[in-house]
Amino acid sequence: MDAHTHPGCAVCPTVWTAVTGPASYSGGPRGVSASRCRMAGRLALGLLASIPLAACASSPAPDARQIYLVRHAEKAAGDDPDLTVVGRARADILANELKQAGLTAIYSTDTRRTRQTALPIAKATGLTVLPYDAGNLETFANMLRATPGNILVVGHSNTTPELVKALGGKPGAPIVEATEYDRLYVLTSKGRGFQTEIRRYGN
Repeated sequence: MDAHTHPGCAVCPTVWTAVTGPASYSGGPRGVSASRCRMAGRLALGLLASIPLAACASSPAPDARQIYLVRHAEKAAGDDPDLTVVGRARADILANELKQAGLTAIYSTDTRRTRQTALPIAKATGLTVLPYDAGNLETFANMLRATPGNILVVGHSNTTPELVKALGGKPGAPIVEATEYDRLYVLTSKGRGFQTEIRRYGN
């Protein structure tokens, strides 16, 4: 019997098609016994089976979530001011930045400038902007930890870094009150804490 035919062998076509492509299979490798073919088949199939597992190992953990924190955009002068034209444009840019982030909740302090910063992304996602008390950040941080999903929090130049710190993140240098409106904190859950990334947007 010609060694490469191996009548009834289910291994030959699987191994050779998988390794070298469909066009290459013509009954099996010449000069190789059926037992050695089956042994090679088991090894090759084992390697092929490990490929999806290796791909899955590099994927993010399914329960990983993110909390985004920003200061309000550029504001006008006065008590409880509205956003300026530049500030409204920045709020639109923030909405574009986060519209694919899978947000499940949006929080803002109870001021015009923070609510107006959150409004475009709220419209884009169909979410309601929820208020929070910036005077009690520890309690709010505990609530955020216990709330599943991806969350956006809009605050102020002084409260936003403090909230990052309360969540266990790294706030970095203080936000420059007069000029810095483009800092976007991204806190990604890692174990029981959060890993901090500082991005820039709208420039």
